[in-house]
Amino acid sequence: QLQLVESGGGLVQPGGSLRLSCVASRSTLDYYTIGWFRQAPGKEREGVSCINFIDGSTYYADSVKGRFTISRDKVKNTVYLQMNSLKPEDTAVYYCAADSITTVHNMCVNGIYGYWGQGTQVTVYS
Repeated sequence: QLQLVESGGGLVQPGGSLRLSCVASRSTLDYYTIGWFRQAPGKEREGVSCINFIDGSTYYADSVKGRFTISRDKVKNTVYLQMNSLKPEDTAVYYCAADSITTVHNMCVNGIYGYWGQGTQVTVYS
């Protein structure tokens, strides 16, 4: 059973930065695709960025390209989401998700994942 734990959310002003972390407990992230999703009040969950843990291939939603960077640390078994130039519309609960048999595109675009974490709140306020 794969368990995912997110951290790093918080309050930040527009233009600021945050780095989210997703660490797997009780298992390894090898052979998984890991994704970051977000959900704002009244909106559907959106795939933000996904990464293949083994080969490092990535996917980004158009809304975050050039501002967010997903990366992984194989030693720490952790996936990061570096978020720069944050905007109020980035405000949401951010979730880490994982799946062992899907591509980065399929996970992020079609929302295919078998495991997810508890979420971390990101609030961008003026």
